[in-house]
Amino acid sequence: MKHSDNSLIKTLIGLRGNARACVYTEPMWGLSMSLCLPYASIYMLALGIKDADIGLLTSIGMLSQVVFGLLGGVITDKLGRRKTTAIFDFLAWCVPCIIWMFAQNFWFFLGAQLVNGMWKVTQNSWDCLLVEDVEKKQITRVYSLVITASHMSALFAPIASFLVARISLVPAVRILYLNAFIVMTAKIIILYAVSHETATGVIRMRETKGKSIPYLLSGYGGVIRLILRSKGSIFSLVIAALVGAIAMVNTTFWQILANKKLLVPDAVLPFFPMFRSLIAMFFLFTVIPRVTSAVRLKNPLIFGFISYFIGQSILTLIPAPEHTLAAAGYALLALSLLFDGFAAGILAMLAESLVALYVDKNERARVMAVQHMIIMLATAPFGWISGLLSGISRTLPFCLTLVLIFLGILITLSYYRTAGESHKELKD
Repeated sequence: MKHSDNSLIKTLIGLRGNARACVYTEPMWGLSMSLCLPYASIYMLALGIKDADIGLLTSIGMLSQVVFGLLGGVITDKLGRRKTTAIFDFLAWCVPCIIWMFAQNFWFFLGAQLVNGMWKVTQNSWDCLLVEDVEKKQITRVYSLVITASHMSALFAPIASFLVARISLVPAVRILYLNAFIVMTAKIIILYAVSHETATGVIRMRETKGKSIPYLLSGYGGVIRLILRSKGSIFSLVIAALVGAIAMVNTTFWQILANKKLLVPDAVLPFFPMFRSLIAMFFLFTVIPRVTSAVRLKNPLIFGFISYFIGQSILTLIPAPEHTLAAAGYALLALSLLFDGFAAGILAMLAESLVALYVDKNERARVMAVQHMIIMLATAPFGWISGLLSGISRTLPFCLTLVLIFLGILITLSYYRTAGESHKELKD
């Protein structure tokens, strides 16, 4: 079978080294944490946590991510990309899984959120491990593969559905968190075994040897100035913050709206994210590589935001049923997820790619740490705000996402109008 130059299949087959290790182990996420995510919010509701408190926990988690995101750059440079990823993946995911599994009240979830914030350290180190040995022109395709791998979790949704239908929500989710602990531990071990430290990582470990973390943190002033001098970096941060806020609201409150407003049964809930993920995977392998092959990413961004706007608009307009959701309601939900699937696939990939594309290779760890910190600071309030809105009406958080999407369109149009025709996003 002949593949085009932009084919993700060709890119997948051609992966080598750390990129292959990172991408090939990523589907294990689908057998671990992604089985729990469709039930995370309603699991909290079942244990007596209120909508506003769920939003507050999300914002607290974001602030924890800000702190660890700031530390992530210097930790990654001192310990190396490979070792940092292994240590902090275990702390950020495996430890909270045990806390979530035994959770009884708000304080369990608060502790888990604070510890889970460490994943921002590994987002930094894992991203460096993934792309530092990859050619710049390949970055968007590699991130497309990462997003596709994460969406493969959709294939395992029936497992969670079967458990919930068989033994009820709370005990089933506790079992899923135990499974997540086991599979994530295996993923961490395998990735560490088959990866190696990057060339840039070896240099940064040597340069930071013997230097304290406070001393290294003091160098962030220069890193911030480096970011602020680049209009492209600022633009990428704004887009990533908007996409992150939209995704956070959907991840936290979509299940609540579907379950509590539209009365979708517990056992059916995982099939909707499954459908959304399958749609995203389909587009990632077909339409998205062609749409994003151009140097200028204006049109792909606009297409993604418009698709998100249509999907979220449909979601907000589905009327609440009196008893059970009718076939027409399920059809509208599916249509909403069709547009969301395309938008989630293209915008997640573009947001990650834009941030990575504007990074100085020699300062990648520290620059990306500051970028992630800024993104989290900008995103954090939306969890709390969405929780308050959901307490008033389960539809209101998605009215908020519509505003954010509209802002994304305006900012994209404004940036590319002032940037002119000469653009170098995907050039060396």
